[in-house]
Amino acid sequence: MAEKSFKYVILGGGVAAGYAVREFAKQGVQPGELAIISKEAVAPYERPALSKAYLFPEGAARLPGFHVCVGSGGERLLPEWYKEKGIQLILSTEIVKADLPAKTLVSAAGETFKYQILIIATGSTVIRLTDFGVEGADAKNIFYLREIDDADKLLEAIKAKKNGKAVIVGGGYIGLELAAVMTINNFDVTMVYPEPWCMPRLFTPEIAAFYEEYYANKGVKIIKGTVAVGFTSDSNGEVKEVKLKDGRALEADIVVVGVGGRPLTTLFKGQVEEEKGGIKTDAFFKTSVPNVYAVGDLATFPLKLYNELRRVEHVDHARKSAEQAVKAIKASEEGKSVDEYDYLPYFYSRSFDLSWQFYGDNVGDTVLFGDSNLKSPKAKFGSYWIKDGKVVGAFLEGGTAEENQAIAKVAKLQPSVQSLEAVKHEGLSFACKI
Repeated sequence: MAEKSFKYVILGGGVAAGYAVREFAKQGVQPGELAIISKEAVAPYERPALSKAYLFPEGAARLPGFHVCVGSGGERLLPEWYKEKGIQLILSTEIVKADLPAKTLVSAAGETFKYQILIIATGSTVIRLTDFGVEGADAKNIFYLREIDDADKLLEAIKAKKNGKAVIVGGGYIGLELAAVMTINNFDVTMVYPEPWCMPRLFTPEIAAFYEEYYANKGVKIIKGTVAVGFTSDSNGEVKEVKLKDGRALEADIVVVGVGGRPLTTLFKGQVEEEKGGIKTDAFFKTSVPNVYAVGDLATFPLKLYNELRRVEHVDHARKSAEQAVKAIKASEEGKSVDEYDYLPYFYSRSFDLSWQFYGDNVGDTVLFGDSNLKSPKAKFGSYWIKDGKVVGAFLEGGTAEENQAIAKVAKLQPSVQSLEAVKHEGLSFACKI
């Protein structure tokens, strides 16, 4: 097969890849210089839609509606846009070999791609129960959610198993969002997770208690402190039961598993420096290999605010790290410089009619404030994390755009506090006055 050569190659077709392409177009890229290589069959899209509006029974989101960069209020990059800009969109192409010293990528079909500068934006893959040899985990109608193909298969099952029973394995982001969306689709939903409360990497027990009670009021059954150890299936090979470690068995027409992800770094093992499970970069997302950059989920980068190396799995960082890398590439070509990446960690979720945002770091003492009473017409509550006498993190459920901006500002500026009681008493107004 003929070899294809490009000045710039973006490997991956997710959010980071899409935002990197847009930044290249902004900075000025010549037709034929840039290619994006993705194993998915569609142009980059806003992945968060898959666990939310894509699965709604009414008014569902569909492509081309959520191609990047609509998730941040930007222009929607349709396949035609890439053509107009002279950017090669190479889809349904899985790269199986990367030779960084030779600046060469090879696809499963045997195609060879050469580059001068590479941006690795391969993201993460889901952790599967089959990876651990869980009995029966290869049954039909056990789903994972990462790509649009996964969502389409789940949608087919939702239609085929109308008003059935769904078991959600995992109590994190995907678990909570999928429990909500399956409930909206009129399924009888049970969540199972081993931790003592949901979203333990972020939520305090008090924050989690609100969401668990809210979900219970919506009819979601929650089983904590145990895990799925096996599945039984019917004569068609379709899952019919989830076996739990505590001996219980749950009927299931559909199972959705959300137990985390792992960065897709396998192609580059031994060729590039790694740290904390990801590819180590500097503040411009340069790796240890010249002319190779890594962005998004798989980049372990210097988090300036806390003076430490971190890997962040979130769409906001995927967007911003991609833009930073491209700005740094173009600046270095012109003999200029760009500011170091100065990121404020940000996480959010929306489910049912709830919507929360978190900024900063969830370390230190916590102060819960506001109204978390489910009987209130509209609950609005939050938490501050306080370390060494300073606010380092802030969470808010039900905030307005202005209030969310206020908690972001607090997490960034890290104001000193006199006492936990004083901050608790002031609540949200403490953030709004900063």
